[in-house]
Amino acid sequence: MRVSLVALALLALLAGCGSQRNTLDRLWHSSGQAVALVPGTSDYAPGDVRISFLVVTDQGKVVSRPTADVWVARSQDAEPFVHTVARLEPIGISGGYVPRAGRYWVVARPVGGRVRIAGIHDIEVKRHSAAPALGSRAIASRTPTLGTAPIRLLTTRIPPDRALLRYSVADSLAAHVPFVVAFATPRFCTSRTCGPVVDVVDRVRRDFAGSRIRFIHVEIYKDNNPAKGENEWVRQWNLPSEPWTFLVGRDGRVKAKFEGSLSRAELESSVRKLLVGA
Repeated sequence: MRVSLVALALLALLAGCGSQRNTLDRLWHSSGQAVALVPGTSDYAPGDVRISFLVVTDQGKVVSRPTADVWVARSQDAEPFVHTVARLEPIGISGGYVPRAGRYWVVARPVGGRVRIAGIHDIEVKRHSAAPALGSRAIASRTPTLGTAPIRLLTTRIPPDRALLRYSVADSLAAHVPFVVAFATPRFCTSRTCGPVVDVVDRVRRDFAGSRIRFIHVEIYKDNNPAKGENEWVRQWNLPSEPWTFLVGRDGRVKAKFEGSLSRAELESSVRKLLVGA
């Protein structure tokens, strides 16, 4: 569950365990004062699912306790089929396996503090995700670069992230090189569940400076103007939200994808595991 824009996040791994004796609703009501779980992700499909949400009190304050117990069930009256421990970590969310489409309910109970608290929230797992699926071919979008457009139309980051604007997605696919592409708008991503995705991608780029891996940033809005709506590349990738980050192998297939914020450690680990030597 994401805790704040620039602070910390609790990571919950949705890994199956044995059934619980209590229903999810009973666990929630026995856990103390109710808090809100504000979702930071929404595009789910069966398989590996990465979820995130803010934990917020009724006074609008973000909760940042070190760990939280997390349960997942098919309904509020059902016994949880997942029980795990979320941990506080720099911005980034982990996930796990959800077997089939449907509506799921999540209860999170942060551990510690003077007052016992818990929140409940539902998520909808669809048969297919809106964004490109894992294993699918990446869309060969001719995204703009420093060689094709003025920098003011390429990025809203200050200072400009020039190193992320050298290559297009289409050219990288044609060259059969692995790459990371982030669809994000540093200036206009202002919600509480946004994070410094472009900064994270640029830092990881520097970590892999000696490799053949390319790192690309694509903005969200046409001419960087929200009033003009989403640009053609966001529409081509059918992105239902922003920001999004994708890892694409030299075979042109999507190896990993991250909706919303992610941490340097999370991205670096995925790049090392999925793209280095690929």
